[in-house]
Amino acid sequence: MNATQTTVRPVAPADKAAIAQLWQALTDYHVALDPRLPAATPGAAERYADRLVERRDDPMTCVYVAEIDGQVIGYILGAIIDLYADLFEHSNVGFIADVFVEPAFRRQGIARQLVDRVNAWLVEQGIRHTEWQVAAANTGGIRFWEAVGGLATMVRMQMPLAPSEE
Repeated sequence: MNATQTTVRPVAPADKAAIAQLWQALTDYHVALDPRLPAATPGAAERYADRLVERRDDPMTCVYVAEIDGQVIGYILGAIIDLYADLFEHSNVGFIADVFVEPAFRRQGIARQLVDRVNAWLVEQGIRHTEWQVAAANTGGIRFWEAVGGLATMVRMQMPLAPSEE
């Protein structure tokens, strides 16, 4: 299959189960990349999916799914945020919180379609740039974000304060 057969549309209540599965796969993927990243708690995937569907009418949030032949195979969550509004000059920015495409459908332009859709929505809202985070160990993700025009501006670091429990 290729990306030309992909439909990108706003999330719908019927997408909850698919979103939950995709989000769980995303969190599992991150933990497999780097065990320092947090694992999901029991029931978190369902709560996450509920929250995404609840936010579909939020004017500061957008959630899209990618589907092929009626099967949801990816999603993206974008939002308008103002970091530290009381400390820095006001500047609304776009923020991509999550984007995930099932492994069998990767490298077909689907994630790019999802990002393009969120970016188009952000531009319609008057937003001038988008930000996101990517796991340092996610080299494929880093290459993807660089390919869509991402530029590193900050590096998030972590320092253990106690020995690992493992």
